[in-house]
Amino acid sequence: MGVAKGHAEDQPEASPAASSADQAARSASRGSGVAADPDASTGSAGSIDSEASSQSSTANQASPSAQEEPARPEASASRMTRLKARLAKSPNPFGKALFAILTKDHLSESDWEDVEDTLLMADVGAEASEQLVKQLRDDARITGQKDPAAVRRGLRQRLIDLVDPNMDRTLVAARPQANRPSVIIMVGVNGTGKTTTAGKLARLFVADGKSVVMGAADTFRAAAADQLETWGGKVGVPVVRSDRDGADPASVAFEAAERAKNDQADVLIVDTAGRLQNKANLMDQLGKIRRVIEKNLPVDEVLLVLDATTGQNGMIQARVFAQAIGVTGIVLTKLDGSAKGGIVVSVQRELGVPVKLVGLGEGPDDLAVFDPESFVDGILGDE
Repeated sequence: MGVAKGHAEDQPEASPAASSADQAARSASRGSGVAADPDASTGSAGSIDSEASSQSSTANQASPSAQEEPARPEASASRMTRLKARLAKSPNPFGKALFAILTKDHLSESDWEDVEDTLLMADVGAEASEQLVKQLRDDARITGQKDPAAVRRGLRQRLIDLVDPNMDRTLVAARPQANRPSVIIMVGVNGTGKTTTAGKLARLFVADGKSVVMGAADTFRAAAADQLETWGGKVGVPVVRSDRDGADPASVAFEAAERAKNDQADVLIVDTAGRLQNKANLMDQLGKIRRVIEKNLPVDEVLLVLDATTGQNGMIQARVFAQAIGVTGIVLTKLDGSAKGGIVVSVQRELGVPVKLVGLGEGPDDLAVFDPESFVDGILGDE
């Protein structure tokens, strides 16, 4: 399966790797073009969506280019086991610090304050931290356990309860009755690893035997579409893109939905620009992208990619994105090597939606479906 590209007006000359068919398609598309900002000429949401829809036809599909044999990604079943071990070896996960305090012979008031401080530093959040400390103190008074194994078992269960194992973390596209194609929009600010996560997510679906199309609707960052194509090329996933920086992202998203529907793909993943949460016009663009996609297909999932190391700053991002486009799940990246794992608890409480995926490394298959028990076992470390 080749990499599909959408082309827009006034393109630079084709790269040496482009075929003559690519060049011919690019030349034919010039003059009909895609507007960089339909807001400037239309002024209304309805006409914006209509214009993006009509312009999408200019993003012609190029012939698939020759590429290396697609690699087979790691199966999803083995990922969390490997990632749990990596988390257990990372420095300073807050579970180890809690365990070290709770296994002291005599817990003073100062020790309990240290427990709460540890939770707050891990970004669990004030309300959840207070709740957990109260539960742990009650447990200590009732059981009087001093045995480290018993303390660990009690702490493990309390942490699992805090992370909430009852939330449905299944990706919508993985459900038996999922739409086909099932549409996922990836959102998040610059620097969270959003485009990389989109590529890793495509690998995860390919590993589970699903066909995928990706849409490169981040048209404001020159390298974003190239980056997505690199990810797609390694597993045979086509990417719909514009070759013109600053092209209308809604038209690219529309064309990607068309391609996914025509290909009868299982999943469509649409990458969007890293929005600064204080830029209202850019946030409005996300809503436009969703509306345009929904002219072709329903949007099943909006995944917000957050950098776990940003802590409570990530909560600000989460609130704004939830208001702008609606969020169905969280992807936490860079969770390894951080004491900030408590963000899992605080972001779920804030938005009422689950953490669905976690990234614990730089490898192409270092993305896994989030499992509360494995996560807690990782942050507690080996017994």
